Amino acid sequence: MLSFDKFVKTPELTEGVNDPAIFKAVFLAGGPGSGKSFVVGKTALQALGFKLINSDQAFEKGLEKAGLTGSPDDVFSADGQKIRGSAKALTGNLLTRALEGRMGLVIDGTGKNYPKIKGQVDDLRKIGYEVHMIFVNTDMETAQKRNKFRSRSLPSKEVEKYWNDVQKNIGKFQGLFRNKMTIVDNSDGADIERSTLEAYKTIMAWAKKPPESKIAAKWKKEQKPKKVVEGKIKTGGAKLKGQLKKKGIDLDKRSKDRKAEFERLKKQYEKV
Repeated sequence: MLSFDKFVKTPELTEGVNDPAIFKAVFLAGGPGSGKSFVVGKTALQALGFKLINSDQAFEKGLEKAGLTGSPDDVFSADGQKIRGSAKALTGNLLTRALEGRMGLVIDGTGKNYPKIKGQVDDLRKIGYEVHMIFVNTDMETAQKRNKFRSRSLPSKEVEKYWNDVQKNIGKFQGLFRNKMTIVDNSDGADIERSTLEAYKTIMAWAKKPPESKIAAKWKKEQKPKKVVEGKIKTGGAKLKGQLKKKGIDLDKRSKDRKAEFERLKKQYEKV
């Protein structure tokens, strides 16, 4: 699990300050065949400004590129596991980048490992995030049926075990997320259109609200507005000016060729 400790101290950057859904994280939970990816699309989470954190997509693309399938033999082969490792590393980098800007997150998982999710929730709250869970539920019959059509299907006994493990955690999740937990019934025959529309409205209203925590307010306040304009850099304080000067960027220097000076400052500034 990625450590959030390095994000406790406020970095000097402007990325994320004005982004939608900052300091908000949505956890997805549901067993195999529950349709979490389908629900992400129906609730338009990414359109609301949330970044999807899920190594499965990168893993599946990697398998396809390598000419492998989602069969257990390919997935658990040496090449398959190497691709899985690369996919997790890529996803970890995406998560790190998103956390640096305190961007809105969608963290996709099965929900069978409660301690892991609780640890992630605690770490996110520590750096000022608010959290919500969308629990995508199905009955056992639906889970088994859909599993057969998945690209990476599981043995029926594994599906049953995963389903039971996830169901046991519903009460724990309700205690952890309190009134910020939405259950979407995606069983065959359920009114999925109504459920996802209600979930969308709930998340949209929540995402639009400014962050409530004092940690988030402090982080936003400490971000220094910085902009390269007309051959010089305007900063929010003398501290940044001093830091840039140490890197060889003289904010007071004027060049005869203002355009050339602008490009020089811009390139150096982007490396800061």
